[in-house]
Amino acid sequence: MLEKEAQLTGLTLWEYLEDEHAGQFPYRVLRTLQRRVKHWKATQGPDKAVIFRQSVPAGQQGLSDFSHPNTEITIQGEVFTHLLYQFRLAYSGWRYVQIILGGESYSALADGLQSALFQAGGSPIEHRTDSLSAAFNNSVEEQKLTRSYEALCAHYNLQATRNNRGVGHENGAVECAHGSFKRRLDQALKLRGHTDFAAIKDYQVVLDKVTERLNKRCQSRFNEEQLALQALPCERFMDYSELSLKVTRSSTLEIKRVVYTVPSRMIGETVRVHVYHDRLALFIGQTLTSTIPRVYLKAGQERGKCIRHLSQITAIGLV
Repeated sequence: MLEKEAQLTGLTLWEYLEDEHAGQFPYRVLRTLQRRVKHWKATQGPDKAVIFRQSVPAGQQGLSDFSHPNTEITIQGEVFTHLLYQFRLAYSGWRYVQIILGGESYSALADGLQSALFQAGGSPIEHRTDSLSAAFNNSVEEQKLTRSYEALCAHYNLQATRNNRGVGHENGAVECAHGSFKRRLDQALKLRGHTDFAAIKDYQVVLDKVTERLNKRCQSRFNEEQLALQALPCERFMDYSELSLKVTRSSTLEIKRVVYTVPSRMIGETVRVHVYHDRLALFIGQTLTSTIPRVYLKAGQERGKCIRHLSQITAIGLV
């Protein structure tokens, strides 16, 4: 039976023997059977996957990944749907964490990565991610993201590498960091007494405090690694996509199936829109006219609206 299916356990085999040969194999032989199964697997069983422990020198590798928080967060009583972006230096274990709105995307990765590099004070030689398959919906989006990501890495002199799909241990330095961070975050929220925040920025303050405490544990190695990091360019790279749209007579713009109202004085004007993961920046020519929080459709919604009244913004989903 083990030759046909090597994953069978000693307990499963004992239960089979008990069913087929009732009374002949009492419970006291279970431990003996388990030892013999273990010995058989070690001496005659199939080969196992080999994992080589990574030993990364200082300044060599940084890793990025997205994850969902374990605890439900609310903003003014409303459920706050978001991801956590985490960057980690493989040698020292130093990390950076920030809130990401929407899903995995180029703008989210570019914003998080650049913020992490500038806070670290330099860039490693290699930047490792997962397959980024969640960041695009089709081959066209994949090609566009790949070009943008390659340009981003070139700007910071990073060698872009990816682990194979479904092989989580290849990104292990940041995968295990998710667990430690979220456990500490859960404890911080329990100590706080509730998970509701007045604004997103207040929630980010809690994330920063948790991150700071974790980074204190690796401060000496981080100080060593900082000396090996590459110098940063003077300016950030583009971390948005750009659209060119004409303001309708209803004083609106439609972006990603969400209609946004804009000041009526812009009716008829062609506006350049910088689409970030968390906001929209509107330009006429080279002049920034306004910034609007980005609205995401909820599950099951086909279209939505973001209506501004006296600097107040409300999001209305339409089924």
